Amino acid sequence: MSQVKIWLGALLAGAMLHGPAGAASPKDEPVDVELVLAVDVSYSMDVEEQTLQREGYASALTSREFLDALRQGLNGRVAIAYVEWAGDNEQQVVINWRVVDGPETAQAYADAIRAAPLRRVYRTSISSALLFSADQFDLNGYSGVRRVIDVSGDGVNNQGPPVQIARDAVLQRGIIINGLPLLLKRSASSAIDVPELDVYYEDCVIGGPGAFVIPVQKREEFARAIKTKLVLEVAGIKVPDAASPIRRVAQSAPRISCTIGEKIWLEHWSN
Repeated sequence: MSQVKIWLGALLAGAMLHGPAGAASPKDEPVDVELVLAVDVSYSMDVEEQTLQREGYASALTSREFLDALRQGLNGRVAIAYVEWAGDNEQQVVINWRVVDGPETAQAYADAIRAAPLRRVYRTSISSALLFSADQFDLNGYSGVRRVIDVSGDGVNNQGPPVQIARDAVLQRGIIINGLPLLLKRSASSAIDVPELDVYYEDCVIGGPGAFVIPVQKREEFARAIKTKLVLEVAGIKVPDAASPIRRVAQSAPRISCTIGEKIWLEHWSN
């Protein structure tokens, strides 16, 4: 049996075991959204980019736009977990589930993000990040109208299960996946680079009702893109932002191979 078939069987079994989102315990605390912020800390992200990334999330959580969106929700509160990821077995919950329901709790969460020590880890496994993040919803004590994984990264999957298989297993559990591909250092000449990372995210990573991608091409776009993304995820409000165009799930067959990262890795390191 091929490795892909083994992965497929295991992931589909997991999806059947967990079932769709929404089967909450009566004791679960109601929130508008259960949100996992899944953040790339692979070595392709330098310290400056990691700092920029964290500051973007911290600033977005305390922004007027985010807090206004929060108040418009049915419950006026969201539950957030902050996860960092890299290779196949490199996922870490940096800040466990907390409720954000106003300026004080938002500021406390932002402070916790800024205070956590930076780390960098080898390889890139978006698939493992998605599966790990999906598991964080189980028994978290919250019942959200929606469950969302917000995954940001600057590279394609090159380790762990195929990203399409992992994505589909997560979607079967009723979880929405949105993406923030970072194109700050794209280069067609790089041996392990993919210039069309935004297309890859659209075709291979995101999914679920209303799922979207906001690509970031310049450093000055980063904070604004994260803020727009969080507002959309919390309240579904479309904020005009010409610098960070919102792209929905691709409606056609993949325009790029969803195993391109694995192929590039093998070609680069087998020579």
